[in-house]
Amino acid sequence: MRTAFDFSPFYRDTVGFDRVFHMLDSAVSQGSQGYPPYNIEKAGDDTYRVVMAVAGFSEAELSITQKEEELLVTGKSQPGGEEKEYLYRGIATREFERRFQLADHVKVVGAGLANGLLTIELRREIPEEKKARAIRIESGVPRLSKQ
Repeated sequence: MRTAFDFSPFYRDTVGFDRVFHMLDSAVSQGSQGYPPYNIEKAGDDTYRVVMAVAGFSEAELSITQKEEELLVTGKSQPGGEEKEYLYRGIATREFERRFQLADHVKVVGAGLANGLLTIELRREIPEEKKARAIRIESGVPRLSKQ
């Protein structure tokens, strides 16, 4: 059961937080979707892995797109050549669209499909100018260079 939460009162009292409220709204609305099931794994200090159960889909029927801080995974099953009569159909192959909000500087570095599992490898690559750097301390009064 999904409880709708209205973020509009926060929009009038904040400036520049639109993205945060959009992410929260997306998380609330996606919480009710259970297909396809997935895991998010921490593979290392700056590496992550999204593993999705996509039984019945081929590589050609799956699409992975990264635009800024959003990862979009879609699956569109292609109609088969022959119609089958099922006595019981438990493997879902319906179309899906799954969105993930990525943190800053997280990039998709690869993807693979094996044994019905789609694995998407992610890595956080912080630019050099954003990394912490050590400042050397010298004795005496520091001198500013003139430009």
